[in-house]
Amino acid sequence: MRRPLIVAAACLLAGAAFALDAGYVWPLPDWMPPPPVPADNPMSVEKVELGRHLFYDARLSRDGTVACASCHAQDLAFTDGRAVAVGINGTLGAKNAPSLANVGYLPVLTWANPHMDSLEFQALIPMFGENPDEMGSVGQENTIFATLATDPYYASAFPAAFPDRPLPDLFTVTRALAAFQRSLISVGSPYDRFKRLGDKHALTDAAKRGEQLFFDHRFECYHCHSGVHFTDTIQTSLMAEGEAGYHNTGLYADYPASAPGLIGITGRPQDAGRFRTPSLRNVAVTAPYMHDGSIPDLRGVIAHYASAGRADHPMKDGMIQGFRASEAEIADLIAFLQSLTDEEFLSDTTLSDPWPEGHPASATRQMP
Repeated sequence: MRRPLIVAAACLLAGAAFALDAGYVWPLPDWMPPPPVPADNPMSVEKVELGRHLFYDARLSRDGTVACASCHAQDLAFTDGRAVAVGINGTLGAKNAPSLANVGYLPVLTWANPHMDSLEFQALIPMFGENPDEMGSVGQENTIFATLATDPYYASAFPAAFPDRPLPDLFTVTRALAAFQRSLISVGSPYDRFKRLGDKHALTDAAKRGEQLFFDHRFECYHCHSGVHFTDTIQTSLMAEGEAGYHNTGLYADYPASAPGLIGITGRPQDAGRFRTPSLRNVAVTAPYMHDGSIPDLRGVIAHYASAGRADHPMKDGMIQGFRASEAEIADLIAFLQSLTDEEFLSDTTLSDPWPEGHPASATRQMP
C-alpha cells in the first residue's frame, strides 16, 4: 500500500506556467512542496495510472521488446544497474540511465542537455531518437498507436484521462508518461525520518557519524549534493525558476566524443566534461556511478573524490581537491549514504508493473 498521503497544493507563481492540480493527492509529507506541473498537463489520478501502464508497455518500442521500465527498474530506484543503457537489438547508449526518483523536481533532464527541460518532450527521445537507438519507434507512430487503441484497458483509460482527446497519440502518450513520472516521489528514507520527523533512532550510530562527515568542509560532498534532494539541480512549485548544477569531476583528461558533457550543447570550452549533478537519494541501489557508469560502487566513488579525481582536466571543478579518510570514516560515510534509501518507494505497488505476466505489453527484464 502507498504511504500516508497529505495533500499539498501546487502554487501558481507570477510568470510561471504551473498547473493547479485540484483533486490530485500528492504522495508527500507536509514539509515537502510538490514539483512544478505544466499548465497544459495538470495531474489527475486517471492520467497517472494511464502513464504507469504506458511506462511498462514494451509495445511503445519498434519490436515490442523495450519499455521505459527496461532502463528504469523500480527496485533500482528506476535505474537499470548497467554502466550504460541498452536499447533494442542490444544497442548500447553513451550514458548511464539516471534515476527517475523525484524527476519532477528537476528543471533540466538528462546528463548534459540544458534544453531538455520538459518530461513531455523528453519522452520523445527514447521512443523516436536514433542516436542511440533506444526504443527504435521512429516512423512507427501510427502502427504503435493503432496497436494501443485495440487494447481493452486503453480503450477506456485514454478517454478517462483525456476526455477531449480520447485516442492514443503523441499528445496523450507523452503527457500521460510525464504525469506518471512526476508521481515518482521518494521522501521516505531513514534519513528523512531522522532529519524531518525527529526520529533519533532512524539512523545507526555509523550513519550519524557519516552525516557529520558528509557536511564537513574536509569532504565537500554537500556543496554539490545539497538541499532536500541532495543535488544542486532542483525546482519545486514554490520556485519561480529552477537551479541547475553541472560539474566536471575529473573523470577524464580528455572526454570522449560520445559523451563530452555540456560542451556538446553549448560549444563553450569551459563546459567540457561538465555533467548534471545527480541526486543522492537511493544512491546505494543505483550503481554503477557517474555519467558513464565507470565507477562500480560507493567505495570507488569516495576513492575517486579522495584522490581529487582520476585525471587532471583544465575544467575540473575547484571543489575537487582531494582528502584523506580512514577506513572507519569511509564506512561511516557509506552508512550515511545507505540511509538515503527509501525502501517503501522501491517496492510501492502503485508504482509497479500493472500488466499481468505474459501480457503483450510486458517486456522481459534483462539484468546486467
